[in-house]
Amino acid sequence: MEKVSIVIPAHNEERRIGKTLERYLEYFKDLKKKHLLDFEIIVVLNACKDKTLEIVKKYKCNELSILNFEQSGKGFAVIEGFKEALKGNSSLIGFVDADMATSPESFYDLIKNIGNNHGIIASRYVPNAVIKKKQPISRIIVSRGGNFIIRSLFLLPYKDTQCGAKILRKNSLKLILPQINDSEWAFDVNLLYLMKKNKLKIKEHPTIWEEPGQSTLNLKKASIRVLFSVINLRIINSPFKRYKKLIRPITKSLYDSFK
Repeated sequence: MEKVSIVIPAHNEERRIGKTLERYLEYFKDLKKKHLLDFEIIVVLNACKDKTLEIVKKYKCNELSILNFEQSGKGFAVIEGFKEALKGNSSLIGFVDADMATSPESFYDLIKNIGNNHGIIASRYVPNAVIKKKQPISRIIVSRGGNFIIRSLFLLPYKDTQCGAKILRKNSLKLILPQINDSEWAFDVNLLYLMKKNKLKIKEHPTIWEEPGQSTLNLKKASIRVLFSVINLRIINSPFKRYKKLIRPITKSLYDSFK
């Protein structure tokens, strides 16, 4: 029976993570009982100042493990979760956001459709994708505009690089994990770029996605920080990388100004 490791990064998610864990554990335990899929969930708390840890501990079981770090950042949390997952015997390793914008049913749909690919990513912007709750126009503009910039800079073929559900085969993850050099806001782009650079095939698959609400994220600041992180990543992976010591302090200063 194939096994999947599901990494869930969590930063101050006391209002949403309980429901997510309840649904994911119930759904995947049922699959396990039917001998369809074995699984583990690795929750990685990063710089939580609320009751996230206390809530996650209520769901502790054989299939759930908890990592707790003082350092913040989704990319950092996912990487640490990946490292933990690689110690086990899962053939598939992925991550999903704590807000359950991607349901357990939709995550399992990715697993079923990975085929012979090295990885699969959920997408909100391909045919047959469903967005249950209409997004605010500001979020749509930022999301689609940001994706256009990312595709232009890195020549990536994917229509949705930022959707928070991705799965990789274990051997593919082992290959690219040491190469990841941006664990901040450009983490997803870095991951996909390295897959392309190493000639690993990624499938973009339509998902059912629901605007979660209750987010504490400042859209304007987050968008600008993503932009500067992406620009910095492009510099590192370009003929101009020799100048990165000169350019990085400038982009970092601009990045930090929007914290």
